[in-house]
Amino acid sequence: MNVVVCVKQIPDPANPGRLDPEAKTLVRQGKLILDDSDAYGVEMALQLVDAAGGGEVTLVSMAPHNEVSGLRTALAMGASKALLVSDDQLQGADALTTAKVLAAAIRRTDPDLVLAATESTDGYTGTTPVQVAELLGLPSVTFAKRIECDGSTVRVERQTEAGFDEVECPLPAVVTVTAGVVEPRYPSFKGIMAAKSKSVEQLTVADLGLDGSLRVGQEVTDVAAAQERQAGEIVQDEGNAHDRIIQLLDRLKVI
Repeated sequence: MNVVVCVKQIPDPANPGRLDPEAKTLVRQGKLILDDSDAYGVEMALQLVDAAGGGEVTLVSMAPHNEVSGLRTALAMGASKALLVSDDQLQGADALTTAKVLAAAIRRTDPDLVLAATESTDGYTGTTPVQVAELLGLPSVTFAKRIECDGSTVRVERQTEAGFDEVECPLPAVVTVTAGVVEPRYPSFKGIMAAKSKSVEQLTVADLGLDGSLRVGQEVTDVAAAQERQAGEIVQDEGNAHDRIIQLLDRLKVI
């Protein structure tokens, strides 16, 4: 079974992010790390390949400056190889442009299944995976909390507010996984050393046949600090606290 995992390399959340004052975009220079949300997809892919009795896990990513640090982490977990699209033309790419690039790269791999996180932790659009599925002409299932494959069909327990739905669709398909679907493994020393020799094919927009067909020009007009959290109200219970709670819930239109 061949599984592709879309992974994103992001600035380390432990370090304060910086904005380019002119472009008003997040500065992505220097080392990038594997998005924590994508580690779940990598682990799920590895487990599915093991359950199938063979195959490989291929990573597909788009990042500036030919950055591979995050990819090496996923390769150390056990992924077989990676495709990295890195091109100055993609600076400022929006979700749809990113989806077009990822879809073009995925077509080169002929996968049985494509996995992705439900959303990245630095963008939170949550739209890219389903756009990739549409561009590839594949069915998509979102918010998977459990995945099983039998070679021709994927069965998913899709997380909902009320529990989960059981969804089944033919392969190939695109499935997004939730955090906690599995417990990602830590790269071993052996895995880290092996990752250094694994293939990372670096591609440009022209290599994908997209040169001249992408419209990249997302413009951020303003950036403002988030509103600071206000202090909450302390209700002293003198036998009538429930009345105050009901008033607050009614004001919030919860009841």
